[in-house]
Amino acid sequence: MKIKILTTLSSLVATTLFALDSPPVGSAAPDFSLTDAKGKTHSLSEYKGKYVVLEWFNPDCPFVKKHYGSGNMQKLQEEYTSKGVVWLTIDSNAPGTEGNLTPEQAAKKMGEWKTRQTALLLDPDGKAGRAYGAKNTPDMIVINPEGTIVYEGAIDSKASPNPADIPNSTNYVKVALDESLAGKPVTTSSTKPYGCSVKYK
Repeated sequence: MKIKILTTLSSLVATTLFALDSPPVGSAAPDFSLTDAKGKTHSLSEYKGKYVVLEWFNPDCPFVKKHYGSGNMQKLQEEYTSKGVVWLTIDSNAPGTEGNLTPEQAAKKMGEWKTRQTALLLDPDGKAGRAYGAKNTPDMIVINPEGTIVYEGAIDSKASPNPADIPNSTNYVKVALDESLAGKPVTTSSTKPYGCSVKYK
């Protein structure tokens, strides 16, 4: 009986920790302020009037490595930042867990992987991650110039860690940005993200 109660309590705690709700598409994107690998503070509100991509990140996750090891993520970052889109990569993994980065480690990883985002932001206490209900790495959000969420979910349609699947998948983030930048509504505005779990404290 005692074991059963403990099991029930454990599952309730797990549910409480991981039952994070994402703000619905069409709602205002929650503001946050985080420091980047160089110690500079970035607030979402300072980018109002621009398209913003939020990308949850864990350099040790095979699903993240799929997109960076192939150069796919860097290509996307470069394509859209050159069009004025702000791309914020966020590490919400807690200290002592897989994927957590110090500012020095973050800067080193950006150099090694030749990343092209606007900034790699560090969220060790997970406040920004929880505000967006980010569950996976990668987990992607697209925000329009009015500060409204227009896409939330997976980066693409093939939930695998295999880079060979990239050419045959639909990149939901690319489609959402292309449609939004052309003044069209986003066809697929919400999907189920896939990848490693964000390691909150």
